Amino acid sequence: MKHRISIAMALVMLLTLAVLPALAEKTVVTYWSNDRHDEAYMTEMIEKFNAAHDDIEINMVIMTDDFENSILLAYDGGTAPDLIGQSVNLKNMVDYQAVVDLTPYIKADEEYQKVNDPFNHAYEGLNAIGESIYWVPSGMRSGVRIEYNKSLLAASGFDGIPATLDEYIAMAKKMTEDGAKNSPVTYGIGFTSSSPFERQLEMMAQVSGIYYYDYVNGKFDFSGYKPILEKGRELVKYAYPDQQGVDNMRAQFAAGAFALWGNASQEAGVFTNQFPITGFEWGVSPVPSLDGEIKGALQTNPGKGYLMMSSAKNKDAAWEVIKYFQSEEFIKGYLEGGYTLPITAYMNERIDKSKLGRMADFSLLDYESVYPQVPSVNLMGDDYRTVLWNAVMGYVDIDEAINDLNTRYNSAYDDDISFGSVKRLVIKDYNPLTPSAGTVTWLDK
Repeated sequence: MKHRISIAMALVMLLTLAVLPALAEKTVVTYWSNDRHDEAYMTEMIEKFNAAHDDIEINMVIMTDDFENSILLAYDGGTAPDLIGQSVNLKNMVDYQAVVDLTPYIKADEEYQKVNDPFNHAYEGLNAIGESIYWVPSGMRSGVRIEYNKSLLAASGFDGIPATLDEYIAMAKKMTEDGAKNSPVTYGIGFTSSSPFERQLEMMAQVSGIYYYDYVNGKFDFSGYKPILEKGRELVKYAYPDQQGVDNMRAQFAAGAFALWGNASQEAGVFTNQFPITGFEWGVSPVPSLDGEIKGALQTNPGKGYLMMSSAKNKDAAWEVIKYFQSEEFIKGYLEGGYTLPITAYMNERIDKSKLGRMADFSLLDYESVYPQVPSVNLMGDDYRTVLWNAVMGYVDIDEAINDLNTRYNSAYDDDISFGSVKRLVIKDYNPLTPSAGTVTWLDK
């Protein structure tokens, strides 16, 4: 009898061991993102992954308010996610020892390298520090373009966006004057209250060879913006009279309230899905420069990358999720969904460009490039974009605004260098047309 019971027990034990892997709990990898525009695609692909895997489950949380501080608070409290989107200040996260150097994982994975070309897309201060890569971009957002209402342009005798800022101002003026006869009244241009300087004038300055950081001498210098600010004062005279939030202004443009709008490639999806334009044809054009010549690169932004938190309990599982998010199949669907532009030649050759829709109008220009990340300083008072827009609006004197920024930024920079919190970024062979091609040097004083 005892012999029979022991055999039965052995069978039970064998059966139990056989089903234990199936009953084992999945490793949950939590991912925090502040991207809402791609939520439908991300959710669909995460559900596909979870259904196909018995060992790992992805849990995505979207939060758009105070993203970086929320992550650091969670990190301090022991409740941080395993992965986060790249919309954080990399140096802050590295100094906090909150993120993992992904280089060892990348070097060990040839498939990942083939699809993502990480070593040719390592940008100092943006996604890499020295030889360490902390996140790899899956795509790229274009620099700012001018989106325009073809009907309102044609009504005033224009068929496209001119090459010089003076001509652009004259166009906005004529369309505002002509629009006064319309019912409802229409305007030449619109600006949002959300970083208005960045969305048009700052990028016109860039292609004119004007930038706020002097890479050769390693200091901040806002002096070159003076002619842009002066012409900006002319331009705002012909603008829609209310600077609202970005989505409100997008809705106004889509409704035909003004003719000229400035923003980057995300507008392809906005004016196709979020605020679909049906009442007129809209075009996309490069921004004009001061004299019609391109003297500097237009800033573009690598994006859709993933950082691993140092507190992640199962880092190998977290890496498996990054690999999935940046696999050929995943990125192909993301690109063909119009969520971003391809950043690697490999993926550019593998997407069906007929599926891109209006995103194709934002294809990268020859003079678009990534700028070396300017060191972040502990600044007292308003940042440069706020101050320069206040100068455009006439709230402050232009010369006083420039002097104030030069003084405050460089004083803060010098202090931070002396405290050892940052180093001085110098690129002696800097070329404004190829800003990321120079030799980066970090100085202690």
